[in-house]
Amino acid sequence: MPLPDGLVVFSDDWGRHPSSCQHLIRELLPRYRVYWFNTIGTRPPRLDLLTARRGMEKLAGWSRRRREPRSSAGVNPLVVDPVMWPSFGSGLGRWLNRVLLTRAIAGAVPRPESTIGVTTVPIVADLVERVPLSRWIYYCVDDLAEWPGLDRSTLLKMERRLVDRVDGIVAVSERLVDRMVEMGRQAVLLTHGVDQPTWAQPTGGVPEGLDGLEEPWIVFWGVVDRRLATDWIESLAGSLDRGSVLLIGPPNNPDPALESIDRVVQTGPLPFESLPAVAARAAALVMPYADLPATRAIQPLKLKEYLATGRPVIVSDLPACHEWKDACDVVTAAELFSWTVLQRLEEGVPEAQLEARLRLESEDWEKKAQSFEQALWNSRG
Repeated sequence: MPLPDGLVVFSDDWGRHPSSCQHLIRELLPRYRVYWFNTIGTRPPRLDLLTARRGMEKLAGWSRRRREPRSSAGVNPLVVDPVMWPSFGSGLGRWLNRVLLTRAIAGAVPRPESTIGVTTVPIVADLVERVPLSRWIYYCVDDLAEWPGLDRSTLLKMERRLVDRVDGIVAVSERLVDRMVEMGRQAVLLTHGVDQPTWAQPTGGVPEGLDGLEEPWIVFWGVVDRRLATDWIESLAGSLDRGSVLLIGPPNNPDPALESIDRVVQTGPLPFESLPAVAARAAALVMPYADLPATRAIQPLKLKEYLATGRPVIVSDLPACHEWKDACDVVTAAELFSWTVLQRLEEGVPEAQLEARLRLESEDWEKKAQSFEQALWNSRG
């Protein structure tokens, strides 16, 4: 049997937003032929704008089926948009998606036995014993079953099956490593990296739609959903006598109360390339997550991106932030959050925090990808 020289990846839509899996795979593209399968989630369909938009995106992708995106680096994955049934909640739905995905892999991957399967989503659990890849790796990036709005029961069942059958597991946080241990498996811990030059030396300007917003800007970027602590945001906005609190990112059934808070602006998603310029213009960057099972397990990409900007960073007290509590302000309550933001608006970043951020130099994606590649070749854990 030939040694694996390819990767079959099941994850979020390639190019839609820069996930940690995409960062890692970009680093590995020069050494592997990559077949990237855009997958669907397990969010029960609803009659809302988000569902309609995602449905149209998927239909457009299915019309393309297979494509090689252009890249300035000159090396690209083969992106496959497999036709899928939009639910895994029934036996029939799982069977149908297993058939559809198996056929899609057979049609796109010429030598599956010489490829390694990587998945960030449990929905491919039924493929592990049916698709003859060299080995399978679960790259566990979130406790998806705890995310608001997802099909918790189905995700738990499929993740349990996936964990039992894969050859190796990589997890992005200590909480997720512990969760894998509770399920009877060992996992390699690999925290996220950061492209420090991009954030430290931004190019270009902010999108035109932001220019008219009152400054100073206090900025959050990411999915705007129920993981955000509305009371923290309300406390912060109420403490300001000028400026704007910007929530940048796609809305996913956020708390309706956010709409009525003065000085809070939900911008919707912005091009990722514009975020470094937005951060450079911001007076402070914040991460006001509520203390929830889903947030205790996350390893937010944005944390190290925030730190790399040189701007004041104020975040809630979550496990992912503890390693960097000397490099930013980690707070535990709404009033302290507001007070700390106001203090940083006036005083800027303490010198000690800037010095602590120097260790970001050892957190680049190239080094993370080297560790990830080693984990791909590990035996069953």
